[in-house]
Amino acid sequence: MSDQTVRASAPSGSPPQAKATSLLHAMEVDARFLGMVGALAVIWIGFHWLSGGTFLTPRNLWNLSVQTASIAVMATGMVLVIVTRNIDLSVGSILGVTGMIMAVAQASYLTPVIGFDNPAVWILTLLIGLAVGAAIGSAQGFVIAYMQVPAFIVTLGGLLVWRGAAWWVASGKTIPLTDNNFKLIGGGAEGAVGATWSWVIAAVAVVLIALAAFNARRQRKRFKFPLKPLWAEIATVGIGAGAVIAATAVVNSHYLPGPLAKKYAEANGIPLPAEGIPQIPFGYAVPVLIAVGVGILMTFVATRTRFGRYVFAIGGNPEAAELAGINTRRVTMMIFALMGALAALGAAISTARLTSATNAQGTLDELYTIAAAVIGGTSLAGGSGTIAGAMLGALVMQSLQSGMVLLGMDTPLQNIVVGIVLVIAVWLDSIYRRRIK
Repeated sequence: MSDQTVRASAPSGSPPQAKATSLLHAMEVDARFLGMVGALAVIWIGFHWLSGGTFLTPRNLWNLSVQTASIAVMATGMVLVIVTRNIDLSVGSILGVTGMIMAVAQASYLTPVIGFDNPAVWILTLLIGLAVGAAIGSAQGFVIAYMQVPAFIVTLGGLLVWRGAAWWVASGKTIPLTDNNFKLIGGGAEGAVGATWSWVIAAVAVVLIALAAFNARRQRKRFKFPLKPLWAEIATVGIGAGAVIAATAVVNSHYLPGPLAKKYAEANGIPLPAEGIPQIPFGYAVPVLIAVGVGILMTFVATRTRFGRYVFAIGGNPEAAELAGINTRRVTMMIFALMGALAALGAAISTARLTSATNAQGTLDELYTIAAAVIGGTSLAGGSGTIAGAMLGALVMQSLQSGMVLLGMDTPLQNIVVGIVLVIAVWLDSIYRRRIK
């Protein structure tokens, strides 16, 4: 339907109402995103049935969310890399080397100087990791943007260089973390916010969803753009709020194990019940909240900032973007610097979850990160992709891996399945693009 047709049917001076040809069109739902949701539902139901009712339990879903966090964080940066028609094969190795550097800095320098569990230790550890990750990404971005070496070659070399550097930093040793505050970043028994704060976060999220919808509708009215039907606005907000409430109910249905629950109750003055074991919910895990926060921030960067517009302009047509005055080299370098920093944040989550750093940490994470972005709808041809889609793609990939582990499948077979899924995702994307041309 043309804009002229819509305006002709609207009363003079009032915003036009978009005429929906279907339910999905009225709600402005991306068909590919909905397809991923359907695929995720099929995966979950299938593994739940094959595992004898183990997969869709609060405990497994809580663990699944924690395991997805680091890949989801890196996938948000990979979207921008792929949108500009580049690739970064080194993110897993950057994760490994920055994780090792953070562990060595904490165990050998920060803790002995500042003291055990001093709040400054985890803050400085994280800042060191982010700085190193951004520096590595900047160096690779400089070679790609200014020295005109293809990103595939530069990051393939980075995959080998930084993996070797991870071993060299600690001579192949496993370095345990010494700061308990830093370990909270990885989740675990104490790395969750509990039931009360989880419901507070859920309430805030529901309010923000409603406000975002209201603001979007107000902006459309202001610029006389076609409006979604009111029922579609309400349904969209309702679905979003329902998803938040359901997720909160699930994480609050996962309780601390008996000994840990008893210890927590005694430490916090909670009276023990007659049976002696209190039911204390985990609530949202800290790494999950970090991943969601990064996703919101990266969505804002990609859709509401000049930098984000430049990124998609470069991906759509690099030559036209440069002729329009965009400094494509600087933007490219900034993208890889951001990708390095996000890989370091993923390293912090992964290292804290394992409570130690190893030189093999992050192996094959580049595969999962790229697959998450591609499955999430980011086109390898460049120019299109969404942060939310990439994060959902990360959940799909981790669900596959977690389900195969529950079924006792060997690691080589898991890699075969992941590789096949990645090829199918690219094939489906190529079909979709041919249809919309």
